[in-house]
Amino acid sequence: MKQSTLLIPTLREAPADAEVVSHKLMLRAGMIRKLAAGIYSFLPLGLRVLQKIEKIIREEMGRDGAQEVLLPVVMPAELWQETGRWDFYGKELLRFKDRGDRDFCLGPTHEEAITDLVRKNVNSYRQLPLNLFQIQTKFRDEIRPRFGLMRGREFIMKDGYSFDVDEAAAKQTYQAMFQAYLRIFKRCGLDFRPVEAMTGAIGGSQSHEFQVLAKSGEDPVLTCPACQYAANVEKAALRSVAPPAKTKSGSHQKVDTPGVQSVEEVSAFLKVSPQKIAKVVLFETDQGPIAALLRGDRELVEAKLQFASGVSRLEKAAATTIEGELKSAVGFTGPVGLSIPIYADQELAAMQDFVVGANQRDAHLSGVNLGDFTVKGFYDLRRALAGDPCPRCESGHYEEHRGIEVGQVFYLGTKYSKSMRAVYLDEKGQEQLMVMGCYGIGVSRTSAAAVEQNHDDNGMIWPYPIAPFQFHLLSLNPSDEQVLRTSREIYQALSGRGIEVLWDEREESPGVKFKDSDLIGIPFRIVVGAKGLKDGLIEVKERKSGQVEKIPVDKAVDYVADLHQAELAYTENGDDEK
Repeated sequence: MKQSTLLIPTLREAPADAEVVSHKLMLRAGMIRKLAAGIYSFLPLGLRVLQKIEKIIREEMGRDGAQEVLLPVVMPAELWQETGRWDFYGKELLRFKDRGDRDFCLGPTHEEAITDLVRKNVNSYRQLPLNLFQIQTKFRDEIRPRFGLMRGREFIMKDGYSFDVDEAAAKQTYQAMFQAYLRIFKRCGLDFRPVEAMTGAIGGSQSHEFQVLAKSGEDPVLTCPACQYAANVEKAALRSVAPPAKTKSGSHQKVDTPGVQSVEEVSAFLKVSPQKIAKVVLFETDQGPIAALLRGDRELVEAKLQFASGVSRLEKAAATTIEGELKSAVGFTGPVGLSIPIYADQELAAMQDFVVGANQRDAHLSGVNLGDFTVKGFYDLRRALAGDPCPRCESGHYEEHRGIEVGQVFYLGTKYSKSMRAVYLDEKGQEQLMVMGCYGIGVSRTSAAAVEQNHDDNGMIWPYPIAPFQFHLLSLNPSDEQVLRTSREIYQALSGRGIEVLWDEREESPGVKFKDSDLIGIPFRIVVGAKGLKDGLIEVKERKSGQVEKIPVDKAVDYVADLHQAELAYTENGDDEK
């Protein structure tokens, strides 16, 4: 394609509101344009990247027998009310009424819609297993959309759903989709890790995220190099701590701590280490108020508390709840005398003679022990850190990386089929619930993650399989007849072999062309200039390595074609070695 006819409105500088690298570079390269907060238009270059990713997804889904469908983006409230998510999902669910005053929403995900489709059209074990997917626009009304395509409100997503006869079959499908996702992200040319994850609003009992590793990633990811265990911080497990042989009680004392609330302030005021302080974090839930108790220097992972307590809703307790219902004091809450369920982090089992809030303003208790209050149990509630021992092996310790979540697989079980009565008749004619799985990939987010991982100071460096074009042909001084003729011959020959070439035949200076080429980040650049042609040579440069080869003009097409085939052999199968 000729660059002069393609809509590529490049910018010398990124807009002021662009924060992360992918946002800046995709705007500057003319791949996307902002329409509203968190809502973007895709221009030709950006759309070509999306189409490359979608093609890989479709091929790998078809390889495992998944069938493509397309569901409505608008869904009636009744479906979401059946599963209880109409109220539970929160304000991210964009609700509206039609002219008949009926409630609808824009789909952020499609578990309800797909389950409704299947329950109305599948009724026998002979029709199972069934694996359906779609690639479609979603909408989630994020409170703070930011980072361009990384956290938008409208985005393109592949979501898939499997239906099986029992748990064993569903787990096999889960593993098949897990392997398919490994192939997809390898074929996209990305450095990524599959990590164990919490299930969140989707639900279910097992999940893995696929995290593209990048310094700018939002998600901390913990890995063990010894055994390859990996998890996000919400899920990363910790080794259990052995409890002490005896539990003391009754030796604590009240200490005045006027205006001293935070762990740091209490530590300095009482001259004790934060490791000798136990802090209470209060929450309101669908089952009433609960408390988490952990060491003062530790960070609570709310998802772990939610999993341990089994609650559906978890919100930080309001001051009115703390002071009214719990008869405590904001900033001074402690476990002694607290009459609500207390979930203690497992480290508390080994603590003795520690400091806690006294449940009254300007006071704490010192010398507190586990016998002074009652807990529901000891759980893994805290955030794991780099250097913590791995719970899966004897020798390993966690390393921390930054990741960008681009995909996630869930084992749902019967969460949706039970609430929506998605049943089939087994061999004996008995009704059974279908067992489900759910599998998502953020298509537009994957394109942004690729940029976050692959760029330099000059622009993007696209992985070969998902680059908008494979080669960028630059004609320096196209008014020169020989330069134009040679460029046209190379362009036509390569295009005839099915190689994607963007031909920059614009009347622009070489400096402008080189800058635009680096910015757009097409994997290989072919330069045709009058100076090189005097020696019968053209130049081929790899964007990633900067390596330059001088190639005789009469061998240029075959050289580029061989280079293309070598890249395909490497990327199409997701090989680990080139």
